[in-house]
Amino acid sequence: MNEASQPAPASRGQRVAINLLDKVSRLDGHWQPRVVAEMNDYQFKVVKIEGDFLWHAHADTDETFIVLEGVLRIDFRDGAELLHAGEMAVVPRGVEHKPYAASEVKMLLIEPRGVLNTGDAENDRTAPNDIWV
Repeated sequence: MNEASQPAPASRGQRVAINLLDKVSRLDGHWQPRVVAEMNDYQFKVVKIEGDFLWHAHADTDETFIVLEGVLRIDFRDGAELLHAGEMAVVPRGVEHKPYAASEVKMLLIEPRGVLNTGDAENDRTAPNDIWV
């Protein structure tokens, strides 16, 4: 299927297959999640990360991390969880966490529309919302 036959990126429902690794390969930088689909009020976002993020929490929502490539470490105040390609974890609302990747990780995030990537810790790593790839 060529680009001309793809649905408009801002359409809520897609009726075509979405290649997540192709979408994430189009990203220029790290820590800049981009929307690839929506379902009800939830967005599916691809992102590349590398290095350390910041401690933050999402007071009103859980956050899902699905690793496509690489190894993600999610630090918690009482320990850490390692996720490898093909694995996922759900961080419950209100739980402080800090993603870390020793080398580049490609992943899919699932969260409600409008959630800031930095949660309650807005700073220079806060990415704008609702940008599609």
